[in-house]
Amino acid sequence: MTGFEHVDVRDEGAIRWVVVRRPRDRNSIHSALMAELGRLLDESERAEVRALVFTGTGSTYFIGGADGVEMMRLDPQGGEAFSARFQRLLSRMEASPLILVAAINGLCFGGGFELALACDFRVASTTARIGLPEVKVGLIPGGGGTQRLPLLVGMGLATEMILSGRLYPGDEAARLGLVHRAVAPEALEEEARKLLGSVLRHPAYALSLAKQAVRAAGEGALEDGFRTERALFGRCFERTFFSDLMTEQLRNGSLQTSMDVRDLLRKDET
Repeated sequence: MTGFEHVDVRDEGAIRWVVVRRPRDRNSIHSALMAELGRLLDESERAEVRALVFTGTGSTYFIGGADGVEMMRLDPQGGEAFSARFQRLLSRMEASPLILVAAINGLCFGGGFELALACDFRVASTTARIGLPEVKVGLIPGGGGTQRLPLLVGMGLATEMILSGRLYPGDEAARLGLVHRAVAPEALEEEARKLLGSVLRHPAYALSLAKQAVRAAGEGALEDGFRTERALFGRCFERTFFSDLMTEQLRNGSLQTSMDVRDLLRKDET
């Protein structure tokens, strides 16, 4: 895939690797990169890929926040517009039917961690450092970090992280639930592949519907979430995957009754 100035893209079967490439600017996020990522997402959803893995060029930075040179020129109205543009991109990412993974290979702070929070999975190098340090420079998170982080780790830890501006090493970030797992730097890409391998074996439509249902948990009252879940559960039966699978299991004798799913569970464990 060509035509991108600030990202390198390579396909590996069903996985598309997206490498943010702004090495002289900490791989930071500016308006042009936001536009490219939005276009990349649109094009990827029309392609044959099922997952995007985001990482940063080099070994020092994943994404080092938003572009300070662009932001230093903002007035209050411009700041609100910049925040709105970034929030729209990350909400668009979060809502994508694709599986999104942040492979955090270095410093990941501010807007970089906000982008990672919009992904379905976060895998970090043990040498990475992760956080939302905006208060240290007189700002607050503007890409949704104040909203997504409390949903991820709870109000208490999110408040401490945001008000202290502390950066957390990769292994501590994993213990706190900021990332799903932390591995040695040389194992980062393979860990992302391994994680996706356990996910992409499942039907794409089921993954997309499951993502929507989980996201509804943070968007309203509990009954609203139940209502969304019911509707999405019903949509599963627009496809014949489940009924075809049950029919096959009944025909070959591995499923004696509709409630006997032990064979299926054992297969998933192997």
